[in-house]
Amino acid sequence: MAVAARKAGRAGAGSANKTTSTKGSARGAVPNIPQFDKSQDLSSYEDMLLIRRFEEKSGQMYGMGLIGGFCHLYIGQEAVVVGMQMATKEGDQVITGYRDHGHMLACGMDAKGVMAELTGRRGGLSKGKGGSMHMFSKEKHFYGGHGIVGAQVSLGTGIAFANRYRENGNVCLTYFGDGAANQGQVYESFNMAQLWKLPVVYVIENNRYAMGTAVTRASAQTDFSKRGVSFGIPGEQVDGMDVRAVYAAGQRAIEHARSGKGPYILEMQTYRYRGHSMSDPAKYRTKDEVTRMREEHDPIEQVRRRLLESWKLSEDELKAIDSKVREIVNEAAEFATHDPEPDPSELYTDILL
Repeated sequence: MAVAARKAGRAGAGSANKTTSTKGSARGAVPNIPQFDKSQDLSSYEDMLLIRRFEEKSGQMYGMGLIGGFCHLYIGQEAVVVGMQMATKEGDQVITGYRDHGHMLACGMDAKGVMAELTGRRGGLSKGKGGSMHMFSKEKHFYGGHGIVGAQVSLGTGIAFANRYRENGNVCLTYFGDGAANQGQVYESFNMAQLWKLPVVYVIENNRYAMGTAVTRASAQTDFSKRGVSFGIPGEQVDGMDVRAVYAAGQRAIEHARSGKGPYILEMQTYRYRGHSMSDPAKYRTKDEVTRMREEHDPIEQVRRRLLESWKLSEDELKAIDSKVREIVNEAAEFATHDPEPDPSELYTDILL
């Protein structure tokens, strides 16, 4: 599904240039939201719905004790990675932090392999040895979730350096959160990336809370798009709850980086519906706040309304899409609970000494 979304995004690039003004974004007025054609709305809906249903199932399996360790769900933030992937080309890379399941699925990684890694099985994308936060796919150009806060930023900058050195025309999308944005290595990376004009797009997923701390309590500068100003890196704030706005911003940023102008910062203003991880009761915010975001800004519901109202799809057609997605997720869960665990000898493989 993610591959279809990317192809649809490129094919419909002309329609994305048509814009309209809107004032109902998650954080205030955001002008000039591009209009999607039917294929773009449909493919982005399927991709976001796959992530939503996968994460819901992951939460259920964690509660049943089938998933151990840490588990950070992406529910609510689906438009960010889906919109960005629609703007990429084959060969572009992705690297992110530990809230990574959605990024894997959007990159086209097999849902069975992702879920099997969550449950620690042989068929997992890291052979059952990495778990929720450490999965990779060379084939899909996905360089991992990373458990160390901010570590992926310097690694993503290194990937961009390799792109420049090899002159392969690829761009590295480097995702991190509002909490990681305060890490020192982030600014060392910014400096190097701008100094050498590296092809990297820094995507800051600002979901308002770094673990349990609101950005207003932890960050002196809460406009994260300005974090690169002292280095001369351009940036912009984006309504990360609207996949169309993400796609348009992604096109601008990726083109900037690919053309040799250096790094670009996108602050995605988004929101996670669940706690920081499955062990977080999220008592630092009110239920009314979460309910308001779900009812007024849900990224999937926005596209669902357009499919019903603008493209005249029926409720039955949308139910069929949901059934297809649930079937994929259920098959992944079934595989992940019956696939064998790694052989004990795997403890001594894939070790760098």
